[in-house]
Amino acid sequence: MTVCLGLICVLLLVIIIFITAKRESLLNSYKNTVEEINQTINNLQDNYTDLTQKKLELENSFNSLSQKKMELESKVTELTREASKQGFFFISCELKSWSESRKYCRDRGADLVIINTEEKQRLISSVVKDRVWIGLSDIETEGRMIWVDNSTLNRGFWFRGEPNNYEGNEDCVELIPTNDSVNNWNDLPCSEKRKGICEKN
Repeated sequence: MTVCLGLICVLLLVIIIFITAKRESLLNSYKNTVEEINQTINNLQDNYTDLTQKKLELENSFNSLSQKKMELESKVTELTREASKQGFFFISCELKSWSESRKYCRDRGADLVIINTEEKQRLISSVVKDRVWIGLSDIETEGRMIWVDNSTLNRGFWFRGEPNNYEGNEDCVELIPTNDSVNNWNDLPCSEKRKGICEKN
């Protein structure tokens, strides 16, 4: 009887040890699984944070590009409007007097160019390669420069010392292409032969 009880006690002890070991193993396994899940959650949270930051950066970049696009579209509209106001230009092929050059332009539905802004002056200066007549003269009243549309000259883009009405016979104005794209007008006799730059609106 004692032996049987001893065997039963040993058997129970073995069973308890086995169950305890199994329980520890399961607990460790569960613990590892929980740690892996927590690590995955942390990684996902980090990724989410990174993606949120990148999303904000992309939204800022998009807004900045949209603003630049609007600015460029506005600039294109402004330039198109300015170009439409200026019309288009063409230069005569032959050397003619100021009056003949004006006639050449008018026969083609245009007139000698009027330059009333620095932007237009720079534009004209950038395209001409030869000395050209422009639509400015003081033929009617000496010293009173008038454009071909009868408007008075408000701002001139003269060479230094010009207009000087040399020998009292310089009533018409030419533009001479130089390195200075702003101040390059000169007065000279209207009978001189030059190409003319025409403007058609």
